[in-house]
Amino acid sequence: MNAPLYNTEILRLAATIPYHARLTDPMGTAEKRSPICGSRVTVDVTVDDAGRVAELGMLVRACALGQASASLMGATVVGRSADELAAARDAVAAWLAGEGPLPDWPGFEILTPALPHSARHASIRLAFEAAAEASRSAVEKTPS
Repeated sequence: MNAPLYNTEILRLAATIPYHARLTDPMGTAEKRSPICGSRVTVDVTVDDAGRVAELGMLVRACALGQASASLMGATVVGRSADELAAARDAVAAWLAGEGPLPDWPGFEILTPALPHSARHASIRLAFEAAAEASRSAVEKTPS
């Protein structure tokens, strides 16, 4: 029997997105949009001297799965490097495409019911794509 697409845990995550406000002076910003469903996630970051995310701000306009994914990403993104976020982005994409294992990101197994629903995959990837791009942009703007 298949698990329901929108279970209690996914809905709880969707309702409790951390850092759910834009930063006033971000070092890096990225907006990602799903052409399939119109979901959109904007991520703002600042990074510390080591290039790790120090502050996060998000504007999430997405379905419950996109919101849940943003919640998972936001919960443990502070302290991660641009390279770590790029690896997480790639792992999420590979897993959703059936080309890799479950991403090594806390709580991500909650999104397993979405695997057979390929039309929802783009929304799930948005927060990770935006966070990776925003952090890379912030690091590139930081003087060495």
